[in-house]
Amino acid sequence: MTDEAQGSPAGNAGDASVLGKNRRKPLLLGLGAAVIGVAVLYGAYDVFIGSRSVSTDNAYVGGDNAQVTPLTSGRVVEVLVTDTQPVKKGQLLFRIEDADQRIALEQAEAELASAQRTYGQSLANNRALGASADASDAQIASAKAKLASAQATLTKAQADYGRRAALVGSGAVSAEDLTTAREALASAKAAEGEARAMLAQMEAAAVSARRQEDASVAITQGTTLSTAPQIRQAQAKVDQAKLDLERTIVRAPIDGVIAKRAIQVGQKVQAGNVAMTVVPVGQLYVDANFKETQLGNVRPGQKATLTSDFYGSKVKYHGKVIGFAGGTGAAFALIPAQNATGNWIKVVQRLPVRIELDPKELQEHPLRIGLSMDAEVELTDAD
Repeated sequence: MTDEAQGSPAGNAGDASVLGKNRRKPLLLGLGAAVIGVAVLYGAYDVFIGSRSVSTDNAYVGGDNAQVTPLTSGRVVEVLVTDTQPVKKGQLLFRIEDADQRIALEQAEAELASAQRTYGQSLANNRALGASADASDAQIASAKAKLASAQATLTKAQADYGRRAALVGSGAVSAEDLTTAREALASAKAAEGEARAMLAQMEAAAVSARRQEDASVAITQGTTLSTAPQIRQAQAKVDQAKLDLERTIVRAPIDGVIAKRAIQVGQKVQAGNVAMTVVPVGQLYVDANFKETQLGNVRPGQKATLTSDFYGSKVKYHGKVIGFAGGTGAAFALIPAQNATGNWIKVVQRLPVRIELDPKELQEHPLRIGLSMDAEVELTDAD
């Protein structure tokens, strides 16, 4: 009894050891089958589902911000917006003191009026010089007539003197008559010379008058009150002054939300300095940084589904791929990576892919620049 009682536990232990070995093999086979099944399922998922899309959680909202910069210098007299305030395109943002611009506009308008009067005076001067030239031409005709008369008188005086001189020897003409005829001839010659000189003077005066007229007309020739160079120059100054005056009122260039307001009332701003930024929340996009190993089949036009950490997975955005960045983030870093070293380790790079968002969905669920996104691109779909 004692030996039997003492042997029973040993026998039970042996049976348990044998039973454990018998169970170990099925368990190992089951575990191996489970691993193979998981591998098959993963492979099937990768082939039939995973290969149809690529995804990343390294994605962020971006947008083309509009920087508001005054185009004229001056003191800020009114600011009508603040950070986070929505604005519409054309809405008044702030005003700059416009006293200097108004004075400049009045001066430019005065210069324009003066130029218009000067142009009118030039036209009147042209007409006066033309009339003077016409008068000179008329005087030439009169001088020619006087010369012809003087020449006729000279011819008659020469004939009279010749007849009397021929009769002096016969005593038919007295010495007094001959002297009178000689004096008449001399007087006729003098009158003819004077008439010829007067004609030359009139012709020279007419030429001078025409040249003065031509010089005056050349300034206004082919122009009108609106096309004359001096008028256009003065008008340009007026337009510039008006533009400077309009630029004292600064309006929103696009729809969006005000950010980074950097001006206060009373502050003097300089032309070109950024006063604030308008973020176009209705025209945002996503830059998704995919691994280079994921991009082999990504093409512009492929559809994308996105979720934001801001709203969670309950809100989905839909968009499409519109392009790829020109290089990786490392390539455009301030200090690019230097891989030409002996201790180089290959690191998978990421390339930004730009995804356009649906404006209607953005309007329903607004986003802000810099928010994190999860992006998934459907590789089987492209426009």
